[in-house]
Amino acid sequence: MHISLDGRRDLAGQIYRQLRAAILDGRLRPEDALPPTRELARHLSVARNTVSVAYDRLMGEGHLTGRVGSGTFVSAAGAPAHTATPGSALRPKPIWDSISPWPGRGTTSDRVRYDFRVGVPDTELFPHESWRRLLAREEPVHGYGNPAGHAGLREAIARHIGVSRAVRTGPGDIVVTSGIQQALDLICRVMLEPGDRIAVEDPGYPPAQLLFRSLGAEVVRVPVDEEGLCVDALPDDARVVYVTPSHQFPLGVSMSLRRRTALLDWARRNRALIIEDDYDTEFRYGGRPIEPLQNLDSSGHVVYVGSFSKVMLPSLRIGFLVAPAPLRQALRAAKYVSDWAAPMAAQAALARFIDEGLLARHIRRMRREYQARHELLTTTLPGWLTLVPCSAGLHVTALADEDPAPAVARMRAAGVGIMTLAECARSSSARPGLVFGYGAIAIDGIAEGMKLVR
Repeated sequence: MHISLDGRRDLAGQIYRQLRAAILDGRLRPEDALPPTRELARHLSVARNTVSVAYDRLMGEGHLTGRVGSGTFVSAAGAPAHTATPGSALRPKPIWDSISPWPGRGTTSDRVRYDFRVGVPDTELFPHESWRRLLAREEPVHGYGNPAGHAGLREAIARHIGVSRAVRTGPGDIVVTSGIQQALDLICRVMLEPGDRIAVEDPGYPPAQLLFRSLGAEVVRVPVDEEGLCVDALPDDARVVYVTPSHQFPLGVSMSLRRRTALLDWARRNRALIIEDDYDTEFRYGGRPIEPLQNLDSSGHVVYVGSFSKVMLPSLRIGFLVAPAPLRQALRAAKYVSDWAAPMAAQAALARFIDEGLLARHIRRMRREYQARHELLTTTLPGWLTLVPCSAGLHVTALADEDPAPAVARMRAAGVGIMTLAECARSSSARPGLVFGYGAIAIDGIAEGMKLVR
């Protein structure tokens, strides 16, 4: 209990006023216990009677209540709701007036009857018992750890993406992050000055674009067609380009080999960096696997980023980046000054989860489950929507002939959580359409929800 006393005058009044303020602004909540008068008097170096006078005054006003043998407590009737602090002359940078959380993903408190929102996996089918067992085996880590991440996890990640995605890397290239967003933040800190240009896909992933804008970068939106990012439309003065080439968000198209080669040539020519977000590629249901840009890159112009949020649990908050040699030390330093390290016990448990084959087993199981949901959803679309062909990921996009916003308003009112394609695009020429996620909705929910959509 922090109480600051000034001088030796009116000590009981000072104690009374500070306790009363703590109750009124909500720092002390109803039923919170106050220290015994003897203990608080000793802590403040005052007479016990001085504290008793303050307590008695607060009891008389109804702010406190005393219970024989139990102590002194904040009264439920004497603690109003928290009030706002007085206005201040402080103001954030103007950019923050235009940035708010992206509504596409929602939160755990946003309950909908039919949840077609994107980027949300099915956490009910995760092997929670196995994960708890691995966490329980880890000894508490009392130090800070390596900013680049747990050594065992970096080795496990390097093996996992080397086998599953043919990424050419070793543990020394890996930096463990708190998800994709932090990986993007670190890369931009290392590469961009305020005002530098970064190219992004349009339509594209809104949270990444909000991050780039918040860091002072000029975001240049580049169109996407059936072959992926239109490389010919990239500005030569862009320092960085952010792409989702294997499974473009939100259209789901894969970047053709011709475009991938052209993008790498553009990066070499302009001494620019490519951020490759290998979005949702663990869940592919047909066709040949798409080779990552990182594997085609022979000149160190690609940073490969990924996370375990959708293949495991969003609450895990563990991702990674694969740094090319020229940026390795700078990215580690950026991680050090940013947050030092993600929780080591969870990192060590994840390393075991990968090494014991549990991750691969879980991905195989979820791939079968998600494929069934993908097939049901794509075969039950309303006739007024045209499916964008896609054979991977946790969502599909369908184009409409006219703006679906009025229909979406009715869907949401009826309990359907869904996103329009316009919510992923910023250009005035954005194509009308809907994006259906199927990670968080079971088979029977898809069938019922699509009836309602139709």
